[in-house]
Amino acid sequence: MKAASKKRRGDAQALLGRIALGEDSTRQFKADVKNPESLAAEMVAFANADGGRMFIGVADDGSAVGLAAADVRRINQLIGNVASQLVRSPVDVRTENVALGNGRVVVVLDVPKGIDKPYFDKNGVIWLKNGAGKRRINSKEELRRFFQFSPQFHADESPTRSGVDALDKLRFRDFLKREYGRDYPDSPEELAVLLKNLNLADGEGRLNLAGVLLFAEHPDWIVPQFVVKAVRFPGVTMTATEYIDSEDFAGPLDQVFAGALAFIMRNLHKVQEAGASVNSPGVPEVPKEVFEELLVNALVHRDYRVSAAIRLLVFDDRIEIVSPGHLPNNLTVAKIQAGNSNIRNPILMSFVAKRILPYHGLGSGIRRALDKWPSIDFRDDRDGCLFVATVWRSGTDGGHHEAADRRGPAYEAVGTVSERGAKGGLYSAISGMDGIIGCEGGTKNARGVLSVCREKCSVTADELAVRLGVSIRTVKRALASLQEQGRLRRVGGRKFGYWDVRAETARDT
Repeated sequence: MKAASKKRRGDAQALLGRIALGEDSTRQFKADVKNPESLAAEMVAFANADGGRMFIGVADDGSAVGLAAADVRRINQLIGNVASQLVRSPVDVRTENVALGNGRVVVVLDVPKGIDKPYFDKNGVIWLKNGAGKRRINSKEELRRFFQFSPQFHADESPTRSGVDALDKLRFRDFLKREYGRDYPDSPEELAVLLKNLNLADGEGRLNLAGVLLFAEHPDWIVPQFVVKAVRFPGVTMTATEYIDSEDFAGPLDQVFAGALAFIMRNLHKVQEAGASVNSPGVPEVPKEVFEELLVNALVHRDYRVSAAIRLLVFDDRIEIVSPGHLPNNLTVAKIQAGNSNIRNPILMSFVAKRILPYHGLGSGIRRALDKWPSIDFRDDRDGCLFVATVWRSGTDGGHHEAADRRGPAYEAVGTVSERGAKGGLYSAISGMDGIIGCEGGTKNARGVLSVCREKCSVTADELAVRLGVSIRTVKRALASLQEQGRLRRVGGRKFGYWDVRAETARDT
């Protein structure tokens, strides 16, 4: 009893010592907080800087007035709601209740330095710290300067919730022996340090996305959206009910690559080489190396901030590889065809170079694919947030012609993703398959809702609004419409219920 009382006194004294330092760019005092939007702005400003601490229950002059128990409960609930719903991207904050010894409490709110800058409030305003206060970015020039001085954060280094126990020990052991000539660490502590030094985990022992995709035993259990979904359709159009072959490829990155490549090769024609005898084995109508390069490009350079699968679509006249995310920064199709590159996922790229996937040099994959097979179209769809590679097949004569010469009537009727764009047809069908947000059409929010509900059946309407970047009213309209159509069903009550994506929507998956 005495020890607990002594600890409380010590906590209060430490708190008063920090308060005595006064307000600055990392400390802020609030006697009370009631306005969620104002609190969100303060969190955004801290996250866009180096993080900070807010003392709630402390007046501007530094006097610790404290809070009543009812206010403490209200404020902690308010903090949680604001951090998850009114700050974009949501931030992981921490609170501590420090007793003052007079029945009053100070709530200490810690906001970490953001790893996904810039952060902004629900109105799209970016706030920055300005001494002990804050200010908003008011010009494009200031925004450019902010991006220039903000450290870039890559999606493949984002931490997951999985620890080192998720590793495929045999896979990682073989990699260590092959690349570094060292044995698997004897202790969990040594393993955690090694993974951190290899940029595969953070300082708390959590695997990052690269660590999961490369060396987890079951990556699809941790990040189920990052797989390859492959379908072989009959003819030259996508249908909702007919297919010849279909398979999903999950697992570590090299395993996904091998499965997707095998799917393509088994669905290609084998043709007779010029001058070969009838008994000679056929060769693929499109060289295997073409798809090796394009699949590596899709797996390594896709945008892992987009929660969607890579699509592999095989038709009679073409093969399409649809990657989430448009080309980064100032890259264009012309630039990548010329061999220019911009590394989106540097950790993945560094490990691919260690012979995890076929790799022949940065920026040369697209160029090599075109050298092997010039009949490839590329589309960088910034509105739909997609990059599409379309490989035109040679046909039954085994010839090698330019794509424009082989499209014919079927192409004129159907078109490709690269030329029909986001106005409907094939592009809309592909987007609908994965609920990708950002494409044209009145059902984009419905597709987004379905996609998120498949990923997390317990998702709330507020979470959906944040994930989709739309208003809560828009989300509720989409939910009501989907339930009326029988495509979505609510099971259970508001607190413990979940969303059931109905079987009728199987065509969307």
